[in-house]
Amino acid sequence: MASNSPNTRNSTSTWTVKQNKQFERALAVYDKETPDRWQNIARAVGGKTVEEVKKHYDVLVKDIRDIEAGKYPHPNYHPTGSSD
Repeated sequence: MASNSPNTRNSTSTWTVKQNKQFERALAVYDKETPDRWQNIARAVGGKTVEEVKKHYDVLVKDIRDIEAGKYPHPNYHPTGSSD
């Protein structure tokens, strides 16, 4: 999600779907108590610096706060297979 936010588009770093998945998995493995957390996450993602990883995390946190604050409308999904 974070890679599609306006803040990320203006950044010099682009993130692939694969890198986003690796980033999400690494966040689950390396929590706030992990020594060298950002270095470990950058290594798990591959091709990203510690600063790029931290910036990506900051954008993700902002996106989550904005969503929780209701700044984005809920999508109107239709169930698949619906006869509506």
